Amino acid sequence: MSRTALRICPLCEATCGLTLTIEGTKVTGARGDREDVFSKGFICPKGASFGAVDGDPDRLRTPLVRRDGELREATWEEAFDAVAAGIRPVVERYGANSVGVVLGNPNVHTMAGALYPTVLLAGLGTRSLFTASTVDQMPKHVSSGLLFGDANAIPVPDLDHTDHLLLIGANPLESNGSLCTAADFPGKLKALKARGGTLTVIDPRRTRTAKLADRHIAIRPGTDALLLAAMAQVLFEELLVDLGELTPHVEGIEQLSEAVREFTPEAVTAACDVDASLIRTLARELAAAPTAAVYGRIGSCTVPYGTLASWLVDVLNILTGNLDRPGGALFPQAATDRTPRPVGPGHGFRLARWHSRVSRHPEAKGELPLSALAEEIDTATSEGEPIRALVAVAANPVLSAPDGDRLDKALDSLDFMVSVDPYLNETSRHADVVLPPPPPSQSPHHDFAFNTLAVRNQVRYSRPAVPLEPGRMAETEILARLILAATGMHGADPSAVDDLVIGQTLGKAVGEAHSPVHGRDPQELAAALDGETGPERRLDMMLRLGPYGDGFGARPEGLGLTRLLDRPHGIDLGPLGPRLPQPLKTRSGRIELLPQPIADDLPRLREGMRQRTDGLVLVGRRHLRSNNSWMHNVPALTGGTNRCTLHIHPEDAERLGVRDGAPVRVKGAGGEVTAPAEITDGVRRGVVSLPHGWGHNRPGTRLSHAATDPGVNVNQLLDGSLLDPLSGNAVLNGVPVELAPVAAR
Repeated sequence: MSRTALRICPLCEATCGLTLTIEGTKVTGARGDREDVFSKGFICPKGASFGAVDGDPDRLRTPLVRRDGELREATWEEAFDAVAAGIRPVVERYGANSVGVVLGNPNVHTMAGALYPTVLLAGLGTRSLFTASTVDQMPKHVSSGLLFGDANAIPVPDLDHTDHLLLIGANPLESNGSLCTAADFPGKLKALKARGGTLTVIDPRRTRTAKLADRHIAIRPGTDALLLAAMAQVLFEELLVDLGELTPHVEGIEQLSEAVREFTPEAVTAACDVDASLIRTLARELAAAPTAAVYGRIGSCTVPYGTLASWLVDVLNILTGNLDRPGGALFPQAATDRTPRPVGPGHGFRLARWHSRVSRHPEAKGELPLSALAEEIDTATSEGEPIRALVAVAANPVLSAPDGDRLDKALDSLDFMVSVDPYLNETSRHADVVLPPPPPSQSPHHDFAFNTLAVRNQVRYSRPAVPLEPGRMAETEILARLILAATGMHGADPSAVDDLVIGQTLGKAVGEAHSPVHGRDPQELAAALDGETGPERRLDMMLRLGPYGDGFGARPEGLGLTRLLDRPHGIDLGPLGPRLPQPLKTRSGRIELLPQPIADDLPRLREGMRQRTDGLVLVGRRHLRSNNSWMHNVPALTGGTNRCTLHIHPEDAERLGVRDGAPVRVKGAGGEVTAPAEITDGVRRGVVSLPHGWGHNRPGTRLSHAATDPGVNVNQLLDGSLLDPLSGNAVLNGVPVELAPVAAR
């Protein structure tokens, strides 16, 4: 007999509500939840394939422990015994920084990934942290930290109300949105056009999003910051700057005007390959629109000037008065945000508090560049011990980081490695212990990260749709036990981890004058928490202390877990609205338009005006049905247009003698790969494109479907030396490559 259950989709940033059909303990279907307060029934191919993802037969069901050189099935007790025996001696002999931690993209899609890694890092005391952020969005965190004092204060476009939207390096019709959580992003763009608004897309590829636009500008890859700087220059030159309500919250306007003075449209046009007159038109239209928003994404982050481009996106929103106003770019307010603090100066945001050991890369937001992981393992220096043990949680850097071949070898040299992963993939195959979390249907879900980026304030929570299978362990318990094993508390009750966090959080809250629980007894508050599990009690605590919370009785109409459970389709908390100056945590208490690290990096951008790559350059691409490597093991999410092909413009193909469908050798600084050519005018001349996440041809994995059509690893073309210096983000786009057709045998 079938039944239905509600579940928030964890497969991309859109966080759509699903209605699952379940036969016994198997998910047999998924459709959009029409009553979901956020997604209102929207669903994409990934969400529709939830059952296939959930039931993938290649998912590991029991832990694996390496014995006599082979990974073999083991009990949970044996696995955590091995973790404790593997990590603690490394820490005690070589120090905390000799243990590296790698966090992959799926961490932000699970409750466990949101709640436990910070506790692990604090317990280990290591500074050797590497995450997917530095092959993705770290430039946006850094620019937000420098501008607003908080690396997580990221304004998002008010898609439902704006009159004019400028997208740069973003393709939300394929990605469903990123750093801008919006269910049915395609529908919102169509609604923008239907109400008479304007959509402009700047992208070297004619993506599905670009095809929808009123104007598509095929910029030369990597020059986004130059174009945006020129637009800012036009706003100053033509007296179009109008801060409006932002005026009392902004400092550095005169210094910024001087800093961008040289970036005239005429000066950048050769580098960008965009006409100066068109750049002026873009700036004028942005200034003239009743409301407008500029939004940049991965294409503008994974380039040599990623932080400058991310900064300039917000600069343009500020100069036109569109930051923090409806129809512009607004700061979301998530239900689990901390209790709003009093308005005023904060501690600000600092870069380079420490550096990587080998190449001396500065940390950003507590992280070192993922590109540097291999050298931090395989290179000895006088600056301290190399990484000798590694904890990888939902991470596959052999495919997602530059030069996977080097990292592949480096992982083999570790003293010990533990991987929390449902698959034996290109990275986890190196582990000494693999701890497999259960499928999503058997896990609870709340979007801690993505609600801080949502285009409408709301809160939703899904309990597990299916009970844990015998022999499975909840991901939250896996990570709690991992923390205990890695920090010298092996064998303690895993509830101790949640109790510790609850005690520390409430102990701090009762001492804060602005807290709704100021002066109260933290033990009494802890006893009042609702929830069947430690993670639920922590969620209840965060909701009750948050901006909409009941304050443990101080605001009886407010939120808590019990109220949320009574509303299974979620609670709508209303549209985004102006919030300044409350989000600002800079030392001045204002938006600091020209922070010193930005000013120091601008000479490098000025040099960029005089640089031009005449050969071919590479850009990546994402597919609607498989944004990440692990999705290639699901038949329903592969095939069709979701293939690992090299996109090349017809004129470039003719010049190089490349035939459609024929193999082409692509060579970069990190190596070479061979992929079938797909001739298309969807890329501009001089640009070729390979998709991210492929390359499933390494031995020792258990990805049976992915192995039938492995594709090639685009990141193998990179040697890891190209980074945005402020953020440490890998340069993945605009990278020079050489092409040659493979001769027929």
